[in-house]
Amino acid sequence: MRFAAIADVHGNHFALEAVVADIRAQGIADIVNLGDMASGALDARRAVEVMMGLNAANVRGNHDRYITDYKLDDMWPSDRLAHSQLEPAQMEWLRALPFSAIYRDEVYLCHASPDDDNAYWTEAVTPEGVVHMASIESIEEKAKGITQSLILCAHTHIARSVRLRDGRMIVNPGSVGGPGYRDVAPYPHTLEVGTPDACYAILDSTSGRWDVTFRQVPYDHEAMAALARQNGRPEWASALATGWIR
Repeated sequence: MRFAAIADVHGNHFALEAVVADIRAQGIADIVNLGDMASGALDARRAVEVMMGLNAANVRGNHDRYITDYKLDDMWPSDRLAHSQLEPAQMEWLRALPFSAIYRDEVYLCHASPDDDNAYWTEAVTPEGVVHMASIESIEEKAKGITQSLILCAHTHIARSVRLRDGRMIVNPGSVGGPGYRDVAPYPHTLEVGTPDACYAILDSTSGRWDVTFRQVPYDHEAMAALARQNGRPEWASALATGWIR
């Protein structure tokens, strides 16, 4: 089995289109998407339009849920902008997506962690706001009860693979469209990927073992940075232009 995993598009349709083109250039037909497609400072309508046309296996991210379920006054600015851009049919499509899914019997899909779409799985944050890799014990604790040999999650925008001690593998494909962000939970912190390129992963099962290839795809990130500035989000513009928030 060979397929591509994408996540955290965040309204960046230029990055998404570049990633899809790269996936097709690798001869890959099947895609799984781990959520957070629309929320951001960019063009949610176009991004979701592209996603809906991919025939991918999808799960819903925490920001997809905020856009469809929260009252406008309770939304973060990125969610509120995306809500204003989306068509009613796109909202219904997002609302109908599952929290988690099993792909071809062998792969478990979720956005963040198995019981919380807004909780880091393979990362942790100190009270001082330092993001670091979580302990193997805490990672494995959250994986209890999942029988699939490959587990895919997203949410942190960090491309990472973790081989559990029983042989299962957890993979975060990184972010297609959001190379940096600030958050307040569990403690205020900044996450920066360090590249403006769009990121995704290719998963391949050979001889009973999963292998992962992470890919970074260049695209017109300056155009997306300009759109973020136009929409009044300088921190997004910085991340999109450089991979860092300054």
